Amino acid sequence: MVPLSHYLTLSAILFGLGVAGFIFRKNVITIFMCIEVMLNAVNLAFIAFSRYLGSLDGQVFVFFVIVVAAAEAAVGLAIIIALYRTRASLAIDELDSMKM
Repeated sequence: MVPLSHYLTLSAILFGLGVAGFIFRKNVITIFMCIEVMLNAVNLAFIAFSRYLGSLDGQVFVFFVIVVAAAEAAVGLAIIIALYRTRASLAIDELDSMKM
């Protein structure tokens, strides 16, 4: 059996990589993927605590996080496609204004 600390360490590393990618990357798609990595890191921590405590509460939270992530992916990708069609670029530096 793998101890809880291993799962939480992996979750913290994944979350840290997601934060680093979110801060340092310049492409909207990459930033979007880093947000998804952060959500999955939190899901891993929820599942680890759920298994460790013998409760299903963490798994219920994971279900809701996955639902929110799916909705965020649908809306986020629609916005990204609309931005690309109007500006022909996905660089963050060029998307500093909401005007066309």
